[in-house]
Amino acid sequence: MIRYALKCIIEHEFEAWFSSSNGFDEQVAQGLVECPMCGSKAVTKAIMAPMVRTTKDKDAPGSLAEAQQAVAEALHRLRRHVETTHDYVGDCFADEARDIHQGMAPDRPIYGEATPDEVRGLVEDGVPVAALPVFKPEAEEAKVQPVVPVIPPAIDKKLN
Repeated sequence: MIRYALKCIIEHEFEAWFSSSNGFDEQVAQGLVECPMCGSKAVTKAIMAPMVRTTKDKDAPGSLAEAQQAVAEALHRLRRHVETTHDYVGDCFADEARDIHQGMAPDRPIYGEATPDEVRGLVEDGVPVAALPVFKPEAEEAKVQPVVPVIPPAIDKKLN
């Protein structure tokens, strides 16, 4: 696979992946490559800096296993952060999150358990929630309901 920086005839810049250099040429000739912003099929390769590893990249994961380990560690840190900075409300999470969202309970970060149906209902009602990873032995994990913290609206707006 090869990634190209591309631009259309009116200078919109974007990137796309192709199976090979020939794959890019063939798709352009067939009119299959178009600008995602304006739909122009007059697309050419743009100047692109090569990706070169530097000494600053030493901390970057070098293999899939290292990347998976880095993600697992980040998720553990996230979970510890939530557990130390949010109020635990147990299986009353859905009701408490809805009350906070509607202004009927004090605004504060919370976490707890909710069934998939409760989470779906919260999302449908516009209550911002996110799944929190559960780190339990596999035998116990099947018994545990998903844990979800309320994302404060200020953070939610930054993501949009």
